[in-house]
Amino acid sequence: MTDTLNPRTRRPHRTPAKPTGGPGMDASGQPTATGDLRRQPVDSPASAAWRALLAEGRPILADGAMGTMLFASGLQFGDPPEVWNETQPEVIRRIHRGYIEAGSRILLTNTFGGNRLRLGLHRLDKRVAEINQTAAILLRTEVDLAGGHALVAGDIGPSGAIMAPVGTLSHDEAVSVFAEQAAALVAGGVDLIWIETMSDLAEVRAAMEGVRLASPDIPIVATMTFDTRGSTMMGVTPEQAVRALAGWGADAVGGNCGNGPDELITVMQRMRAVDADAILVAKSNAGMPELVDLRAVYRAEPAMMAAQAHEMRVAGATIVGACCGSTPEHLRAMNEVLNPTT
Repeated sequence: MTDTLNPRTRRPHRTPAKPTGGPGMDASGQPTATGDLRRQPVDSPASAAWRALLAEGRPILADGAMGTMLFASGLQFGDPPEVWNETQPEVIRRIHRGYIEAGSRILLTNTFGGNRLRLGLHRLDKRVAEINQTAAILLRTEVDLAGGHALVAGDIGPSGAIMAPVGTLSHDEAVSVFAEQAAALVAGGVDLIWIETMSDLAEVRAAMEGVRLASPDIPIVATMTFDTRGSTMMGVTPEQAVRALAGWGADAVGGNCGNGPDELITVMQRMRAVDADAILVAKSNAGMPELVDLRAVYRAEPAMMAAQAHEMRVAGATIVGACCGSTPEHLRAMNEVLNPTT
């Protein structure tokens, strides 16, 4: 889909390319035995908080959209949402607060495009540290005020460039870009890093390496975006994704964004079929977007998203949230189905 219809991805459409080799992968793009990036066995507060949440043994509700919520609050198309961490912090906090009140136990910082390549498009590449740290502090403040029962996830989206050899971004440069952002998020006090909306295994690998440079023990969640053809924009299937990401040591893996919840139910089924032990994540858009007055409009109602959340859970997802077009009302309805006694 286009950038106009899907402001969260903000990536150009390209014909799927055959996966290429690189660190942690063989020539066909498959993970190798030397690709492990697992957390170091350090009993840090972040690791303990992650383990404690999983130990509850219940479905875990993540949060919903940030970008489309900001557009509804006045953000103009083409402007970087991350700047609102500094210029409109009360709006960011209000959105986080809405998801906490809806029952979300993992919330993402407003830093999807907070790396220096994306920020550089707006001449903000020298402000990676303060923008990301501020985002983490804003979310941490809301979580703490609500009793500290949710986890703060540092959100890392795609670099905005295409990895070599298809594109021009080298592995080492990508690792540096992601390490810089991850270090700022860790300094801001996040409990985990959430890598999302990826289409290229090589880019996920670089992001995970960057996170490990910033922190040897922080939990990592990694999700990719799949379409109706059953693969990512770069041709990665759900089976390849779960094998690679889990094999490299991601603590939870799955899918996000896309064209709606139906797709992610199938993705969960396919991932679970090849990995019985992976902690799976499903975070879909609120249906297919429609362009109305140059705005993306998502038609899925809260009741529909709640029903689909149940199906995602049945398909194997432990962590369920929502992506573009969703609101606290969607998440509240989903939580009532996933955790009816809460």
